Amino acid sequence: MIVPRSVFRILNDIMAMKENVIQVKSYSFSVKTVKLGYALFDKREFILSKQLIRSATSVGANVEEAIGAYTKKEFHHKIGIAYKEARESKYWIRLLHDTGWIDKASAEDFLRDIEELLRLMGAIMSTLRKQN
Repeated sequence: MIVPRSVFRILNDIMAMKENVIQVKSYSFSVKTVKLGYALFDKREFILSKQLIRSATSVGANVEEAIGAYTKKEFHHKIGIAYKEARESKYWIRLLHDTGWIDKASAEDFLRDIEELLRLMGAIMSTLRKQN
């Protein structure tokens, strides 16, 4: 079923006021993570950092796909994938900290960003469920 654009305007209002907050924050998180990944590459850590980069950049990519969705179902699906990728990114950050690759302050900074993204996406998914 194709959903009228008015539904997407409502969803867009949920996600942001003047700018699309989740779009901006997920992109910023991706940039920050890529920079961390390259710093870890310089330290010769390749496995965990590649996993983190893949999952963290997938958050933003799926948010972008959700924004361009044609249906409410497609939008919900893509936000759900972004949510799962954020959870995975949280795992990699915790693992990088607990194995000594990143310090506590850096881990906490990344985890704050991830938690904020998870709260935003959780609120969007909750709103979508209530509309059904």
